[in-house]
Amino acid sequence: MKKPFNMFLLCFLIMFLCPNVTFSSSEIIAKRGMNEEIVGQVQSMLWEMKLYDGTIDNDFGSLTEQAVKNFQRKINKHQDGIVTKELEEALAKESKLNFSKFQHHFLVDATAYSSQDPGCGGTTATGVAVRKGIVAVDPDTIPLGTEIYIPGYGKAVAADIGGSIRGNVIDIAFDSRAEALQFGRKYLVIYTM
Repeated sequence: MKKPFNMFLLCFLIMFLCPNVTFSSSEIIAKRGMNEEIVGQVQSMLWEMKLYDGTIDNDFGSLTEQAVKNFQRKINKHQDGIVTKELEEALAKESKLNFSKFQHHFLVDATAYSSQDPGCGGTTATGVAVRKGIVAVDPDTIPLGTEIYIPGYGKAVAADIGGSIRGNVIDIAFDSRAEALQFGRKYLVIYTM
């Protein structure tokens, strides 16, 4: 008779002394007020589903919370705006963007270009047209042909090189010069397969 009571007491003590320990898929991984990489991943998944149109900035503010609630409504879940492990799995499935499948992620200095830029011939070093979805890389850092995910831009492939692209520097192609100028230059985290 003492054994069940001892197990109950042990579980109670663990929950009391370690309140952050969770035992289920209801573990909270992102909520309002957080500023972490996981928030950027959630924002990216919501962006892919066109539920979030804010900046992917890793900051879980009111726009992100509302987008999470909209997703919860879409899948008939309680709309509390909190991302649990279970909800993250649903986001990954629905958005077709599973960050656990990416092998690497790193900070890059990203600039934008288009086929309309002066000096750009319209064809990449690998022979494909310069268009959205193409990224110029240093092939010693990111091999040509590598699949890349860029938050706020989408899926891309490393299919071009450039004379001033060295190390963690990339050039992201856009369909128009206006889009490229709007993007400008940013430091951001990219994900590679």
